[in-house]
Amino acid sequence: MLKIMTDKMLKFTNISLQNPPKREVLTRKDDFNEIYSEYIHEKAAEQSSRCSQCGVPFCQIHCPLSNNIPDWLKLTAEGRLQEAYELAQSTNNMPEVCGRICPQDRLCEGNCVIEQSGHGTVTIGSVEKYITENAWNKGWIKPIKVRNEKKQSVGIIGAGPAGLACAEQLRKQGYQITIYDRYDRPGGLLIYGIPNFKLEKYVVERRTKILEESGIKFVQNFEVGKDSSLNQLREKHDAMLIATGVYKPREIEIPGSNLKNIFPAMDFLTASNRKGLGDKVELFDKGILNSEKKDVVVIGGGDTAMDCVRTSVRQKAKSVKCLYRRDRENMPGSTREVANAEEEGVEFIWLSSPKEFLGTNKIESLIVNKIKLGDPDESGRKKPEIQKDSEFNLKADMVIKALGFDPENLPKLFGSEDLQITRWGTLKTDFDTMETNLQGVFAAGDIIRGASLVVWAIKDGRDAALSIEKYLKTKSLQKTEAA
Repeated sequence: MLKIMTDKMLKFTNISLQNPPKREVLTRKDDFNEIYSEYIHEKAAEQSSRCSQCGVPFCQIHCPLSNNIPDWLKLTAEGRLQEAYELAQSTNNMPEVCGRICPQDRLCEGNCVIEQSGHGTVTIGSVEKYITENAWNKGWIKPIKVRNEKKQSVGIIGAGPAGLACAEQLRKQGYQITIYDRYDRPGGLLIYGIPNFKLEKYVVERRTKILEESGIKFVQNFEVGKDSSLNQLREKHDAMLIATGVYKPREIEIPGSNLKNIFPAMDFLTASNRKGLGDKVELFDKGILNSEKKDVVVIGGGDTAMDCVRTSVRQKAKSVKCLYRRDRENMPGSTREVANAEEEGVEFIWLSSPKEFLGTNKIESLIVNKIKLGDPDESGRKKPEIQKDSEFNLKADMVIKALGFDPENLPKLFGSEDLQITRWGTLKTDFDTMETNLQGVFAAGDIIRGASLVVWAIKDGRDAALSIEKYLKTKSLQKTEAA
């Protein structure tokens, strides 16, 4: 048995790391198509065979979903692709999404044992993308067939990854599911926040179509608090899940913030994504939310900032600069995304922070302070400190603020002032059950943990589904006993 396994695996000593081909810079800068090609089968099997089949799989440990990575790598290496997909999707409702946009360099791949030994990581994300795309192409992914339809219903507010994951898990158990979302398409940030060059929209659309064909009802253009209160929805459903995400942009309070042509990141990205989907976007068409021929400055250092700078490049900006108050080593965004942005011509100005926006009516330039890193703060990261007399001027026709997101005031928006929140504005839930202070109302994703990763949202959605199912079973039993 050992010989059979070693025939297929443990080949990292004589097979080197090889990522899927990446499109040439000059070509990919001209469109919004994904920049990485897919593996051919032989390469996917070859790279999977590099897995060392660790006794302690650190890749799995550092995956929020605890994906059984070594096993589906082994199945891929053996050519057992349907089994590989079934295993991958058993813990992940959207493996085709995570394979594309997860920051693997900070999670599974960054903690791969052979990466630590200097042999180069197993290309986990690319293999995950390959086995899932193969499953779609072969027709292995089909709508859920419910054997035992239940009368109990669950209302889910938010059609992002947390809401979609929870909906799928509960639908498998036969519950009636309705998803309410304020946008015109399901997917949340997957549709309007992440650019096509990282995640083409057909990937999300085919997944939501499968869910719809599974009997999950989508109600789009629906705002809780406007079209219905939270309490009215609670009367309609046996349980509720709030999975709205966090959309309120963080502000930077400096002089000149009220000048024109200074935009939150989500406004800029949504306009671009809508154009890509074929929508009419007036502010884009008028050149306002369009960076073409402009000197663009993006403030921030996370993945959203990388999305903004790389979108600006594709919109034919005159120049694109990124200001970040820490250095490259302390940047929160994916190192892979930073490298891609640099290849595409983005200039990173490390250890810098805006002091003032200058201009008459609209932004014309920024006064920027140079920063030095001091002692670590309570988070353990070195604290940025302004250097004296370090100011310099930076020309800008357009500034994009990618400083992160905070929760919206849901109690007020939902017409439910009794809904409790934390001091950070996130929804307050029971740590074990994910239930809010309102009976039968649960919460998942960014609205409870703050702005985070898609993979964490999926994890929360799956966990919430388990708690909701337990709640509904108890509720059904109590009803039966009372009768």
